[in-house]
Amino acid sequence: MRGKLQPRDRLIVGLDVGSVGEARALVDAIGDAAGFYKIGMQLVFADGLPLIAELAARGKRIFLDMKLLDIDNTVAGGVASIGGLGGVTFTTIHAYPKAMRAAVAAKPPGGPGLLAVTVLTSLDDADLRRAGYSTGAAELVAARAADARDAGMDGVICSPHEIRRVRGIVGPDMAIVTPGIRPAGSSAGDQKRVTSPGEAITAGADFIVVARPVIEAPDPARAAAAIVAEIEASA
Repeated sequence: MRGKLQPRDRLIVGLDVGSVGEARALVDAIGDAAGFYKIGMQLVFADGLPLIAELAARGKRIFLDMKLLDIDNTVAGGVASIGGLGGVTFTTIHAYPKAMRAAVAAKPPGGPGLLAVTVLTSLDDADLRRAGYSTGAAELVAARAADARDAGMDGVICSPHEIRRVRGIVGPDMAIVTPGIRPAGSSAGDQKRVTSPGEAITAGADFIVVARPVIEAPDPARAAAAIVAEIEASA
């Protein structure tokens, strides 16, 4: 799932928009500045699934961010169906051991890489306490990364703050995909555990996910190209 990564391949642009038309316009505007796109729940629920095949036919890679969590049979069925779509490079499963094991068992040959969502980057220690967890974000991420490794997942999603610790847990072969990325001068928005593109790459992230700082920029292609340049300088 990692392989030899070029700087442009390491940026995943989140198409967090409300219509397929908006998504197509963004991909056209970004052009060759990026080639890897995240399609999440907002776009899926706006009839965005056919966009996967459309973008794949244009040579783009797709991260289908569905964050599956349910009983084993339902997770397994979801993974099998995603595998049947074709054109999906990554998809996500919440890092609960039973759900991850079910996903790994159901992944079809040549199916998408399975990424374990550890702790959302919009959560901090106080949020976790309010949700009933007795450990902080760093400790919970570490435990869930170990569970993902043991379940046979292909990679993990973690905030930039935990990259080095996670790499020590999962080893060199599992992918680390990092949201919560904010270039200099960007608003953190609802994200809490954030850092810059270069800092994430230096810490050991394989891929970074960036949405609003690119798709809301006056010139999305220029914004994406600047991030790729920062990745290249930090690799």
